[in-house]
Amino acid sequence: MNPNNYKGLALVLLAVSQLILALDYTIIFVALPSLGAELGFSALHLQWVVSAYSLVYGGFLLIGGRLSDLLGRRRMFMIAMGLFGLGSLLGGLADSQSLLIIARGLQGLGGALLSPATLSLIMSNFEEGQERNRAMGIWAAMGGVGLSLGLLLGGLLTSYIGWQSTFFVNVPIAVLVLILAPIALKESRTSSRSRHFDVAGSLSVTAGMLLIVYYLIQSPVDGWLNSRTIIPGVIGIVLLILFVIIETRTRERLIPFRLFRLRSLTGAALTATIFSASFGTLYYFLTLYTQEVLHYTAVQSGLSFLPLTLSALLGAKLINKMISTIGVAGTIAGGMGLGAIGFMLLTGLSETDSAWGIIPGMVIIGLGQAFVFTTMYIAGSSNIHMNEQGLPSSIVSTGQQIGGAVGLAVIMAIISSSLGTNTPMESMDPGDLNGAIRIAFIINTVTTLIGILVAFVTLKQKKTASLDTNAKPLH
Repeated sequence: MNPNNYKGLALVLLAVSQLILALDYTIIFVALPSLGAELGFSALHLQWVVSAYSLVYGGFLLIGGRLSDLLGRRRMFMIAMGLFGLGSLLGGLADSQSLLIIARGLQGLGGALLSPATLSLIMSNFEEGQERNRAMGIWAAMGGVGLSLGLLLGGLLTSYIGWQSTFFVNVPIAVLVLILAPIALKESRTSSRSRHFDVAGSLSVTAGMLLIVYYLIQSPVDGWLNSRTIIPGVIGIVLLILFVIIETRTRERLIPFRLFRLRSLTGAALTATIFSASFGTLYYFLTLYTQEVLHYTAVQSGLSFLPLTLSALLGAKLINKMISTIGVAGTIAGGMGLGAIGFMLLTGLSETDSAWGIIPGMVIIGLGQAFVFTTMYIAGSSNIHMNEQGLPSSIVSTGQQIGGAVGLAVIMAIISSSLGTNTPMESMDPGDLNGAIRIAFIINTVTTLIGILVAFVTLKQKKTASLDTNAKPLH
């Protein structure tokens, strides 16, 4: 483990890394109109500023988790941070559409390698039990804080400096982290002496995930059965089947399939999917509500998310007590229940409402978000050998990525069917848009209620096992 005098610095570096990953997910939403106008993006092509990141991030997550186990967590952390920083620098300097999309893809690659490396470094740099779970709570809380802070910071930077600053803000942080990482973080990797690397498995699973994520991203635009999306989707499934066949015949498996027999991991991945399909879509719909229905500026819209940020921070401080009292399943179920209450409150929003009307729902959702997001990663890392800690976090993150894409697509489809129109939400008049957003929050309420059931079915455990993240089953 890490020397005591560097553990504080280690936690700061890992928490900040998680913060900028989450922040970058939402900060781009506020900058899109400005950069789209300056670089001449069409409405169709502008989505690829977001999708390029999501595509590469989702495609490389699994391989990123395994690489951190095999090549060294600190080494992969530094490589990933370097790529993320470089992508941010190129994004700020971009003077063409193609360069900006390439920069976003590079950011996505850095994020896919960085996310599992940070969590596995927490496992190797902090003692199991209260110390490790406190570190995980802070790390995970930064994810929730970053999502809402991104909207606020994006509004301020875009309004007063320019959209380029939403990229440049990451660069000095990345440089500072790279300088301090060798000092504060202890290196760790798998103890296997074999130098064998499953190249065929790596290529098949990465290509398969890229095509499937592309299908999930592009289908809501082109159609779920359109040849431009269904063919890549089918090829992606075939490649994943090929990956399974390859793995059954190789000596050093890229992904040990026995991990999927762990209820703690499969439950965490399902929870992540449900979390992203409900909590994860909140930012998109509330941003539309504040800017298009209430006609707030980007800065005012960002400020309206401040109560959610503060309640998420409060929730993070309660995690250890919650888990020790009611267990992992109870904490996640409680978070989902709070989410259901918050989303139900938000269904009462109207065209004549104000920021005060969204505060009660956002505060409750912020608490629930902290409970679920933090605890699902604690659950996912439980009962996993230290040599394989990078992989579970990438599996949970993959569930989160897929859940966000599928959840938003399903909500959009139901809205279109209910309102009898395919008009983009950004083009609706305030009354229709308010009704569409109300439907979205009703769906999110139902989704979080399903999350309660999933938590109790897959993650029910004894209280004494709830804080163990080493090698004791959760069930």
